[in-house]
Amino acid sequence: MNELTERQKTLLMLVIRDYIETAQPVGSKVLVERYHLDLSPATIRNEMAALTELGYLRQPHTSAGRVPTEDGYRYFVSQMMYKSDLPDTVRHTISHQFYQSRQDVDHWMNLAASVLAHQSQALSLVTAPRVEQARFKHLELISTQGRQVLMVLVMVGGEVSQQVLTLAEPVAQERLSQVAARLNQLLGSRDAEGVASVAARADALEQDILTLIQQDMRRIGEQSPGEIYTDGLTNVLSEPEFTDSDEARRALRLFEERSMLQDLLSNTVMKSSVGGVQVLIGGEGTWEELRQCSVVLARYGVPGLATGILGVLGPMRMAYARTIPTVRFVAGLLSDLVSDTMGGE
Repeated sequence: MNELTERQKTLLMLVIRDYIETAQPVGSKVLVERYHLDLSPATIRNEMAALTELGYLRQPHTSAGRVPTEDGYRYFVSQMMYKSDLPDTVRHTISHQFYQSRQDVDHWMNLAASVLAHQSQALSLVTAPRVEQARFKHLELISTQGRQVLMVLVMVGGEVSQQVLTLAEPVAQERLSQVAARLNQLLGSRDAEGVASVAARADALEQDILTLIQQDMRRIGEQSPGEIYTDGLTNVLSEPEFTDSDEARRALRLFEERSMLQDLLSNTVMKSSVGGVQVLIGGEGTWEELRQCSVVLARYGVPGLATGILGVLGPMRMAYARTIPTVRFVAGLLSDLVSDTMGGE
């Protein structure tokens, strides 16, 4: 795209801001009257025609004003991505809601989804924090009957795995308790590879238990995103862009079909750093279901410990100046909560 003049930049930003607010094509006369511009309507029409030639605006009908194109929105987002922030009062209100809430992951996720939907007036998405690399915390071995033993494995972060083992021969509870105590001492907070390194110092029973521990830890590390929390469906359905139920249905398939959502997240925000915000406009030529939408996503958590994803989906005519800083701020709060509750274990 060609470099814009300062006047073209100003007019483009005003057209997009006005269209976001009204959902109506924007004409030169409207710009002059609404924003008290010291320019004639004819001059503005010429500049808007130039912006149309450059691909930033389009004219739905010959007699209509202009509306932004996908490239127009991308330019708008690139200009204000790090320039806008939430008012202090909004930040304090959101912070208070989180720090007054009980320390429960399910409660945090529901609250985050509610806050995002309310602030953006769009459809929110939050995934529960997922352990990136399972780390051992505690082991219990409990004799049940005969050769059967209940193995209770607790990971750093609180995930609990239970399974019933069938041993080659019965083992007394005292011996099982000794094995559990020794492995708890040896394993500390090791990951799966660290657990494997202990095997050389283990006897036959301990080696069998260590193998099962490694399998459980690797299974956890391979899991897809955790439970998904959403809010604000009515926000999206009430937008004029989605009065066509087919368009709305196509967009909402993203949330209904787990494989599609996994593909989107894996190829976008999961590759980014924690705290970084990504904005996808019109499906970016890859996700046809999102051709009328924009999605703002961020990754939260603590790298190497546990991370999740949050974001919002709405029409391309999204209130980016409010939505982007909201997503960034809530991601920061959830990262702090993950660090405070899981990082010190």
